[in-house]
Amino acid sequence: MKLSIPDMSLVVLIGASGSGKSTFARTHFAPTQVLSSDFFRGLVADDENDQSASADAFDALHYVAGKRLAAGRMTVIDATNVQRSARSTLVGLAKEHNVLPVAIVLDVPGSVCQERNAERSDRDFGPHVVRKQRADLRGSLKSLQREGFRRVHVLRSVEDVEAASIEVQPLLNDKRAETGPFDVIGDVHGCRAELEELLGDLGYAIERDGEQRAVGAAHSAGRRAVFVGDLVDRGPDTPGVLRLVMGMVAAGTALVVCGNHDDKLARALRGRNVGLGHGLAESLAQLSAEPADFRKQVEEFCGGLIAHYVLDGGKLVVAHAGLPERYHGRASGTVRGFALYGETTGETDEYGLPVRYPWADEYRGGAMVLYGHTPVPEAEWINGTMCLDTGCVFGGKLTALRYPEREVVSVAAQRVWYEPSRPLLPSGQPPPEPVSRREPGVLNLDDVAGRRSVETRHHGRISVQPERAAAALEVMSRFAIDPRWLVYLPPTMAPVATSDRPDVLEHPEEAFAAYRALGVQDVLCEEKHMGSRAVVLVCQDDATGRFGIEGSGAVHTRTGRPFFAPEQEAELLSGVRAAATSAGLWDELDTDWLLLDAELMPWSAKAGALITDQYASVGAAAEAALPPALASLTAAAERGVDVGELLAKTRARAGNASAYRDAYRRYCWPTEGLRGVRLAPFQLLATDGRTYHDREHSWHLKLADRLVQADSELFATTRRLAVDTTDPTSTAAGIAWWEELTGAGGEGVVVKPAANLTRGKRGLVQPGLKVRGREYLRIIYGPDYTEPANLDRLRQRGLGRKRGLAAREYALGLEALERLARGEPLWRVHECVFAVLALESEPVDPRL
Repeated sequence: MKLSIPDMSLVVLIGASGSGKSTFARTHFAPTQVLSSDFFRGLVADDENDQSASADAFDALHYVAGKRLAAGRMTVIDATNVQRSARSTLVGLAKEHNVLPVAIVLDVPGSVCQERNAERSDRDFGPHVVRKQRADLRGSLKSLQREGFRRVHVLRSVEDVEAASIEVQPLLNDKRAETGPFDVIGDVHGCRAELEELLGDLGYAIERDGEQRAVGAAHSAGRRAVFVGDLVDRGPDTPGVLRLVMGMVAAGTALVVCGNHDDKLARALRGRNVGLGHGLAESLAQLSAEPADFRKQVEEFCGGLIAHYVLDGGKLVVAHAGLPERYHGRASGTVRGFALYGETTGETDEYGLPVRYPWADEYRGGAMVLYGHTPVPEAEWINGTMCLDTGCVFGGKLTALRYPEREVVSVAAQRVWYEPSRPLLPSGQPPPEPVSRREPGVLNLDDVAGRRSVETRHHGRISVQPERAAAALEVMSRFAIDPRWLVYLPPTMAPVATSDRPDVLEHPEEAFAAYRALGVQDVLCEEKHMGSRAVVLVCQDDATGRFGIEGSGAVHTRTGRPFFAPEQEAELLSGVRAAATSAGLWDELDTDWLLLDAELMPWSAKAGALITDQYASVGAAAEAALPPALASLTAAAERGVDVGELLAKTRARAGNASAYRDAYRRYCWPTEGLRGVRLAPFQLLATDGRTYHDREHSWHLKLADRLVQADSELFATTRRLAVDTTDPTSTAAGIAWWEELTGAGGEGVVVKPAANLTRGKRGLVQPGLKVRGREYLRIIYGPDYTEPANLDRLRQRGLGRKRGLAAREYALGLEALERLARGEPLWRVHECVFAVLALESEPVDPRL
């Protein structure tokens, strides 16, 4: 006997003591799914049979069950549950979390229960208890569905219990396996001609029957249409729309969610008492001219429509009136009601229509939500949601959104088919913004305070702990540039695996081997400039509308701080703008702003205080102390004192100190204002409406070369070498180049997948591995790090946390860029930027 259980449900086991509920639960469900009343009595009273602790035990059980249901996890309640009062609490819990309650009744004979209880030493109650429980159970069997249980399975014998098996069924709204691409179409309302035109523009071929009626449509590229509901009412040809869409659904080329008008039509065709206003009378009149079997098909089709669908792995949700995140993938009357009708504030507008609650203004979910229901003049993005009802039946447009391309396609209505109660454009003017609408550039503390989770396209959900958020808020509120300019923070760069070679800590062969193991054949070795990572946002003119702030851009550090005083920053941006103009980038990229990832040199331009206080002081101390010590030890040795070992060690320390001073001095040179400052861009991050992590790194560097050609005093070239990780000759050339660079005092190289954004078997591949030279690492680890004992200790350094941090920050950076390019509100972009800064406060060795 198969017992079908909907996914994301609350399963309530019902049966007298000794009926086998706990054994049944252990057999068919995971231990973590089962919440036992006996277990919770043990938790709160150290005695599973202490009935006096039952109230506290069930209070704790219900709390844990609520947490599981809130997370969408199937939960099984193992208790007698024979009394309606106990079950009503559980049914209420299921309704609160919008999951389906399911009852499994173990109605085994009382004699079996008595026999099993007699065999257990912990069951010291008399037979009257089981008799009472069975009486309560038998009296409840006919009322379980009326109590709210959506499915009831009754097992009436021991044999039934032993033969039973559980079959977990996905909810009807669970279409996560359907990945598209989709064309999501707004409210049609009987406008067949406009629908056929729109389908044609979207690339669908219309199929017609012998009477030349549209009975289906298919796309040559395999795309599928998704209708947001309200196919019927008000328009001139409801039967024609239904015939076309029903044919598409039957052929598998379309999905449809239920609209309130579709639901009302189905109830009317079933003979229910419904009002005939809002276009229903017209639909019924049009359908009366159709054959009875067609009307029956329409009744079954509209009556069987699902309220919402979750598609593409949870990335896309389609519901007629929209859907807050807490309802996604859930099943209840509350969820269906919201999906069909939305929620009102209880007020009415000047036209006597209900004022809809602006749920989209508060939406923070990771899924894109597409909907209709309330007509708008233009489809626009609001926090990752879009209303596609652009009032076709009222003389507006019929609109679709291509997914995942996010391209809006519309066709104009042929005429006004139905006079709206509320004009789409009052008095010929654009509608005013709703009072509750959040301005795109407004940031709220709630967006970043406390524990946060950011949904990213390339790494899933990334969590930010409250203490990290507090640290980031401190930095950003006190030191960061205007958040309207702060649209990206560069991620942490992961170090290469520690080398086992005797004289170096890092070596390029480890980078080549790492990428080779991940299946990345072609990599690009880029010269690592010894400077400070800089993000450069430059606008073509001094006022650009995209950022909502006057100015020509910004140049900021990895922590969002400004590099220069305002006058110097404006001067630097002027040079970048002039070079971009000379290189023809504005027209070529069709943009009025550029976002560049770069290295700003010299290192001393930003780190002057650090060099003076930390590095130079160590060098000066060594220079002052070691020569006299050497002189004294040398004199002692000449007198015959046995100081040979100490003298050799001191000489080595003096040599190390000299190398240390030479190392950091290579990256310092005098600057006056911006004279001497150089910028080495290595990646174009974004332009107006576009990101570029899908372009090979060679493309980015060639674009940077054009800036160098335009202004060689301001811009510096990033040297590079292509390497095939599977070719020993090629990897040997890469190693030789690294040795040449570092031998001449260079910092090292960054080895990157040549294709840029790359995915492997375990997700995102590290975007780059830094391989630093022996002498550069002396600055990081101290003058004497090359001594064998110190190197041996450093080889034990742990890299896992740093690499994990790099991967998460990379995904957040990509998400920020993609949201920026899509024109999403500032808070959506800033959410990712803030998360990067928060992760930077994690306790990771800064030397890695």
